[in-house]
Amino acid sequence: MMLLPLVFLISNAFKTPPELLAWPPTIIPDRPTLENILGVLHETPLLHWIGNTLIFAGISTASVVTTSAIAGYVLGKFDLPWFPAVFGIIIATSVVPFEVYMIPLYLNVQAAGMLNTLPGLLVGYLVMSFGIFLVRQYVTTSIPDELLEAARVDGAGEGWIFLRIVLPLMRGPLGALAVLAFFQAWTAFAWPLVVTTNKDTYTLEVGLALFQTGFTVDIGHLSAAAALALVPSALFFSLMRRNFVRGVAGTGLKE
Repeated sequence: MMLLPLVFLISNAFKTPPELLAWPPTIIPDRPTLENILGVLHETPLLHWIGNTLIFAGISTASVVTTSAIAGYVLGKFDLPWFPAVFGIIIATSVVPFEVYMIPLYLNVQAAGMLNTLPGLLVGYLVMSFGIFLVRQYVTTSIPDELLEAARVDGAGEGWIFLRIVLPLMRGPLGALAVLAFFQAWTAFAWPLVVTTNKDTYTLEVGLALFQTGFTVDIGHLSAAAALALVPSALFFSLMRRNFVRGVAGTGLKE
């Protein structure tokens, strides 16, 4: 049942216009055609939109993983009196809907002259409060303090400990976080819609919305574009899934 809409999406990408409107619908096209895919590639800058989204999602994912790893480790393994309050504030921000602060954020981006730019797109997608929470919980429960103390006794600095000991042990949760961060940026619609105003800076989700108007929907072209858009995200998920499994297998630690 979960895969059925995906099957119909891919199937519709290869159907002729009459078959798209036929009832009952067919799962396997009677006369498969590439007209929808070729039409999308020639009539719209779909590949450019995919490139924009890949850059946007890639930078966002790298930033989220980096900030979450550092902040989660510091909040989880360093005992300072004001750290619980900082962590509480970070968690509190996760319950504030994006729509609440979207307009003030837009006004700030506009004042900074960052509309229709990559930095303007990235403003709301550089840090993830859930990622900090996820990493903090992991390092608190799964990385023993004795291991870090032993490294410090041997003369290791905090930077060396983080890079050579903590990060390898966090491959599992960071791999899962990378998937979440990537798809959060890949499927973003509201913020790219308001911060981009020309087709050259559109992300994929905004570009796909152009196939729908107030009265009609170009089902064939929309299905073809959506099917092509699935390829990068599916490849990324497959890659990170293998890394996630290897990371979980490599985090075993015996005291």
